[in-house]
Amino acid sequence: MTMNDPTVTAIPPTFVQYAADVLADTSKGLSGGEIVRATAAYAVEYDVNLPHPTYPFEAPNKRTALYDNLMVFDAPQQYRILKELCDHRSFGYVESPERKQLKIRLVTRYSHLDPQDSPSEINETLIEETKHWLEGFPSALNLYSQANEKYDHGVFHRNVLDDLRLSLETLLREILGNNKSLENQQAEVGALIKKSGGSPELSNMLLKLLDYYSKYQNSYVKHDDAVIEAEIEFVFEITSSFMKHIVRVAP
Repeated sequence: MTMNDPTVTAIPPTFVQYAADVLADTSKGLSGGEIVRATAAYAVEYDVNLPHPTYPFEAPNKRTALYDNLMVFDAPQQYRILKELCDHRSFGYVESPERKQLKIRLVTRYSHLDPQDSPSEINETLIEETKHWLEGFPSALNLYSQANEKYDHGVFHRNVLDDLRLSLETLLREILGNNKSLENQQAEVGALIKKSGGSPELSNMLLKLLDYYSKYQNSYVKHDDAVIEAEIEFVFEITSSFMKHIVRVAP
């Protein structure tokens, strides 16, 4: 079996067990009540019966209860449930390497089970890391998240590129303390890289990248029909890497 193999029609029980162990971890996972409430909501939506519909449940522990409940759903339903439980609201903004790794493995191996996820999906690890670095810059984060949502729903073209450009421009303005357009930030970005101890070669590379990035956006954002859909994934990821590095070196 290869990664993201479309011939795989089920998520192996071993993977479901692994997911349950992570999501229902004794100290860092969902509580028993949260497990019941979450899976019961999906059970109502998909019209299935749960082995553990109430709490306290007749199971030796939370992990077993979650596993048993997950196993009554079919593979596409399990995929959706697991992906959404990784971001359950009870976790808040507390990061977990285990949940992050679970979500990455889920998406890379079984995204074909969800029609909203395609084999060419943007690097999810990069997206999540970029959102993390942007948490201190809510305006830029909001625009970045809008671009991600539009891409995920197949709304390509100029809206995605426009949101990405404005997100980067907003981030640079806030970090550099000015109101300049993206095209006019090269000197300030160069000074920031130098001040942070970055090499001249990296500074020159980023400045050249910023120059071409601006020219690319100016050429394609203005005309919706000119957008090359096959290039949007690359532009999204290079913008994400650019933003991550700028936030890292910011004072």
